[in-house]
Amino acid sequence: MRYAISSGSPFEKIGGYSRAIVDGEWVFISGTAGYVAGEVDPDDAVAQTVKALEIISDTMAEAGGTLKDIVSLRVYVARREDILPIAKHLGTVFEDPRPTNTTVTCGFVNDEIKLEIEVTARLSK
Repeated sequence: MRYAISSGSPFEKIGGYSRAIVDGEWVFISGTAGYVAGEVDPDDAVAQTVKALEIISDTMAEAGGTLKDIVSLRVYVARREDILPIAKHLGTVFEDPRPTNTTVTCGFVNDEIKLEIEVTARLSK
């Protein structure tokens, strides 16, 4: 069974995407920023990582899974100097077998956004 999970963001309709797609045992989560105005410091990449993982965890729960089901991460980071602190935090979250990870520096539409995390997961049976 294939279905979409929506965050309710107007950008999903504008950009033609969903927060996540669940396709059988597979879950594909769109790039998830951790910056939420009024909740997260726009200069704190680790705090934004924590918030992004919270959003991803909630999405995984809606799909019937947990962060332990994640098999691959793509981490997009605005500032090179934030890569190591973000990586260190991710190292405290994921246990063996840890997911694969590709990290790339890039720009975002909003200067307050310091990272986005995109996920592929396979639900446990």
